[in-house]
Amino acid sequence: MERNKALEIVAKQLTEKRYKHTLGVTETAIQLAERYHVDKKKAELAAIFHDYAKFRPLEEMKKIIIEQNYDARLLKYNPELWHAPVGAYLVEHEAGIQDIEILNAIRYHTSGRRNMTSLEKVIYIADYIEPGRQFLGVEEARNLAEKDLNEALLFAVRNTIVFLMNKNQPVYPDTFELYNDIVIKKER
Repeated sequence: MERNKALEIVAKQLTEKRYKHTLGVTETAIQLAERYHVDKKKAELAAIFHDYAKFRPLEEMKKIIIEQNYDARLLKYNPELWHAPVGAYLVEHEAGIQDIEILNAIRYHTSGRRNMTSLEKVIYIADYIEPGRQFLGVEEARNLAEKDLNEALLFAVRNTIVFLMNKNQPVYPDTFELYNDIVIKKER
């Protein structure tokens, strides 16, 4: 699918603010893909569609999670996680994207997972550091992303876990598994 067609499809699903965020994620993903030798076209499409389901009604997302037999634990955690797996499903069925690498990059861009592919890491990090993001530590994350994708990923997932813990919110198990996976591989 060509970029303009993808953006046209996505624009109908997002607010103006979220569309601007998507453009930032897309440009960041392309830059990271170039730096880390990841397929730029796949990174571009995954980034464009990463928030496709962001504004779908919670009941619709819940129904898809149940009907598609997605991890039932999702329903016990913050619904903010739901738009990623639901988005992958909807992108496949509504936008016709069949590439499993693109769909998985969308599916895991919020929770992460153990053994993430380079494309999945690029989308996770691009979403975290895109130019519109403003939070304590974002500049450090951007600097790390210029040097080492795995170090940037470790920084981002660690910050996310600490952020959730400081708010007394539960951390989805895949996110802990991502953290542990990076640390264990780093020690080898």
